[in-house]
Parts: sequence; C-alpha cells; structure tokens
Amino acid sequence: MSRNPYLDQPHEPPKQAYTLKLRNTGETFQVDPANLPDDETDGLEGSVLALLLANGVDINHSCGGVVGCSTCHIYVHSGFDTSPEPIEEEEDQLDFAPAVQDNSRLACCFVPDGTEDVEVEIPAWNRNAVSEDH
Repeated sequence: MSRNPYLDQPHEPPKQAYTLKLRNTGETFQVDPANLPDDETDGLEGSVLALLLANGVDINHSCGGVVGCSTCHIYVHSGFDTSPEPIEEEEDQLDFAPAVQDNSRLACCFVPDGTEDVEVEIPAWNRNAVSEDH
C-alpha cells in the first residue's frame, strides 16, 4: 500500500535486493528492500523516483511524485517488466511528455520488484533540470 495519500495505485515495494543503474552518469545504486527511502512525497514506496532522489540525483518531479505531471519521465532500458503495468493516470501523464518511447515510464510510479537489475535513463530534454540547482 502506498504511503502517499495522492497515489492509490496498488503496488508492492521490492522484495529482494537489486542494482539500479542510471545510464546518464553510469552510477549504480544498490537497492535494499529493508532500507528503502521513507520520504512520503516522492512517489510510491520503492519507486525509481524515491531511489534516485535518496541517492542525490536531482531528477525533476514538479508535482511531488503524485502522478500529476510528466516531469519525472524516464526510459527503462532493462528491468521494464519488473514493475506492474502503468495505471491509467500514468499513461495519461505520459501523453504530455516529450519524446515518449515504448520504454517510457514515470519514475514516481515505476517500482521494480527486485527480480532483476534495472537500468534507467533520464531523457535528454530533462537533463538540464537534473544537473541544475533549483
């Protein structure tokens, strides 16, 4: 169950450890299901958004991770099927994202289950937002 009151998307946080790789920088992060970020405003528990923010990656998330925008749009290069299918609200928001591809997801909703390692990329149109201090 999500702790974020704006997200009623059914999900389970990861059950086993995995590696999250950010293609943009080559950084890798070890995800421990027993030690997930606990900020209730950064998407679903165990979401890629929460994990990247907890590891110092300043990914844009204008709505605070509540599926109210498309600014946390990511490309999932591996591990795409380790997260449940997108809910209708996520698909609706992706309609507003530039450069959507078949492997596009919102980082606030993408919660890998840990069955395999995951590699994501923050699209080029959002890279400046990632590197600038706000």
